[in-house]
Amino acid sequence: MAGVTAARAVIRLAIVDDDPLVRAGLRILMGGSPDIEVVAEGRDGTEVDALADAHWPDVVLMDLRMPKVDGLVATRRLRSRPAPPQVIVLTTFNADEHVLDALRAGASGFLLKDTPPLDIIEAVRTVAAGSATLSPAVIRQLIDHVADPLAGPRRDRARAKLAKLTDREREVAVALGEGWSNAEISARLSMSVPTVKGHVSRLLAKLDLNNRVQVALLVHDAELL
Repeated sequence: MAGVTAARAVIRLAIVDDDPLVRAGLRILMGGSPDIEVVAEGRDGTEVDALADAHWPDVVLMDLRMPKVDGLVATRRLRSRPAPPQVIVLTTFNADEHVLDALRAGASGFLLKDTPPLDIIEAVRTVAAGSATLSPAVIRQLIDHVADPLAGPRRDRARAKLAKLTDREREVAVALGEGWSNAEISARLSMSVPTVKGHVSRLLAKLDLNNRVQVALLVHDAELL
């Protein structure tokens, strides 16, 4: 089942992209990594449910722009499943207007299609390990490029959600918004790594979110950075 990568050596990867050359390139790239196995490929978001049922991938590399069902809808479908796979969205442009929506839908991050090959491999490993983060510079760049007339109401909703947290949980949430790892939070906030992990788990539950990326986006929506 998805979500149990830690219990086995090989990460099960699926690739969903309407461009056969992109799929082939990613398949060849991942084929050189002994800890990653491409178990399935899809040509469109319409295929994700059947793909997940048949192959139980741990991670899905998901194109955003596809002709029938796009990556945003497909990501929502996958992340609403029991024990869902992690999703990394793929896009050609870092200002794609759907990237933020995909992250809010539960994607663990995003990659540009011209990302260096070794970075793509490492991103797959990172999200499979359940410790996905987005660079704060990437989040800020996306926000800077996406015109959003609903920023004010979203800021108010984000601040209301964050008000549920204790002061310490709020500090950890802001640290996630800065893109800090658990080790960095531990050092900078003077707490043990297990304590950091406990705070992260509790604030995810309180905020009804399923990964650190969504916390980072919420912090940015609240304009706390």
